[in-house]
Order: sequence, then C-alpha cells, then structure tokens
Amino acid sequence: MPWWRNRVVLPWVIQAAVALTVLVLIAFLLGNLIRNLTAAGLLLSWNWLGQPAGFDIAETLLPFDASQPYWRGLAAGLVNTLRVVLAGLVGSTLLGTLLGMASFSSNGLLRGLTRAYVEIVRNIPLLLQLVFWYFVVFLSLPNGTAAIQLPGVVLAKSGLYLAWFGEGLRWLGPYLVNGVWQAPLRLSVEFGALLTGLVAYSAAFIAEVVRGGIAAVAKGQWEAASSLGLSWFQTLRQVVLPQALRVIVPGLNTQYISLAKNSALAVAVGYTDLYSVAETTLNQTGRAVEVVLLLLAAYLVLDLFISLVMNGLNRLVQIRER
Repeated sequence: MPWWRNRVVLPWVIQAAVALTVLVLIAFLLGNLIRNLTAAGLLLSWNWLGQPAGFDIAETLLPFDASQPYWRGLAAGLVNTLRVVLAGLVGSTLLGTLLGMASFSSNGLLRGLTRAYVEIVRNIPLLLQLVFWYFVVFLSLPNGTAAIQLPGVVLAKSGLYLAWFGEGLRWLGPYLVNGVWQAPLRLSVEFGALLTGLVAYSAAFIAEVVRGGIAAVAKGQWEAASSLGLSWFQTLRQVVLPQALRVIVPGLNTQYISLAKNSALAVAVGYTDLYSVAETTLNQTGRAVEVVLLLLAAYLVLDLFISLVMNGLNRLVQIRER
C-alpha cells in the first residue's frame, strides 16, 4: 500500500509538513527582523532597563520616581495592572453571580431589569463605557463639602477616600483640610472609573455564564428542594449552585482572561498600568521590539496563570461532583 493511502503514516506526514512550514515562516520573519534592526543600529539589547526612567508614576503601590531605572517603572506598572485585575475579578464575580441568580427570580420586574442590563452592557464597546464612567460620571462629581459623604467613605472629583487605620492603629475617617479631602486610604478617579467599567462590563458576561450553569441543573432539583421547605435563595445556594459549578467554572475561565486583557484599556482613562508605562518607555528609548516582547510576556504569563488556577478549580469541582 502506498504511503499516501496509509491511515497511520499519512497523518504524521501531514503534521510534519505543517510543522516544517511554520518553522520556515518563523525563521524568515526572525531573519527579516534581525536584518532590519541591524540596518537601523538597534540590535536587541536590555541594557536600557537599568537606565534612569526620567518620568514619574502618579499612582502606584510600588514606590517609584524619575531617578529609578526603567525596569522598576515597568514593575510598578505591572503592580498597578495586577491591582485592578484582582479587584475586577472579585467585583465582577460577585455582581455577575447576583445577576445570574436574579435571572431565575420569581419577580418578573427583577428578571426584566436583569435581562435589560445584560443585553445593554454586553452590546456597548468597553472603551465607550470606560469613557462614560470617567468623563461623564467620575469627573462630574463635586468636591469639598459638596462631595458625596457616607459613613467612612467620601466620593469626590479628586478621588475616593476611605476610612482606615492611621498612626497608632487609630481608626481615621476622611476629613477636610483647607477644602481638600484627606484620608488614610485614597483611590484615584482614574482607578475608580477603570474598575467600575471593567466590573460592570465583565459582570454582564459572567451573568450569562452563571445563568447557563443554573439552567443546566435539572428542574427536579428545584422541585425536590421546594418540597423540603427550602426558600428560593436556600435552594440556589445549597442545591443548585453547587451542581452548576461544573458548567460555570470553564466559562468563568474565558471571562477572567478577557478581563485581564481588557485592563490594557486603562490608558483611555489615564490610569497608569503596565501598558501605559511601556508606551512611555518605548517613546523615550525607541526600543520597540524589546518593550513589546516584555508586554507580550507579561500578559501571556498573567493569562496562563489565571487559566492554570481555573483549570485546577475545575478539576476540584468535578471531583466534588462525583
């Protein structure tokens, strides 16, 4: 029998041919890149990472100033990205779960409002939503005594001020100093607008994932729980959701990765994240290839880590389900 008719050999031949074609294409692209960089006098180099950055970062958990090297500035931007991603994952999960549960409420108005929210938010581009939250909502807030004041919380145009422990572990709330709010813990309006937009947008997609998982549970489970005298909320929490997790968790993996990637839109609201710092670094050093490689590697590792955690959680849920 000729090899092109052999069902054992032919798949291996096809795979080898495809792999060889991909390797040749990669080699061609890399060769072209090296030739162009050599002609421009910009061979790959990482020495610039140790040079003074020459720019400041307005808001960061990792202390940074213009005299410190580029690598520390990129690290500060990465910390800012992780900060908003982590807060976004928690917030969108909570809101999305509540919206998904509300889709099965016996209250018709609540179901209708939930569906309207999901359909509207999912079909408006995230970039437009971020611009709305930043320019229309947060930058329209009042300052000074006219700011929105709640117990331990002040929301003003200059930021979100939260009560926290001060010196001597004393509980300190927001207070005014010459018309300017002060507090132990302050979040900028840029961070607030980005986080609000990411949470509101991602929660709409997570709500659909949760709704699909709940719908996958047999109707008899609802009836059995009702016969035992469990309330609607108790039925969801104790009977339905534990069984729905095996369907929900794989869908959450995709939404979490999307949220992490969407955080790069922080530049639209002026929040200094990894992408923003990398863009400034690129403009100052001219090292486009190196900076882009660092960006690609950072987001790739972040997304792979999220996928690894969610895959582990998925296995755990499946084991518990047996």
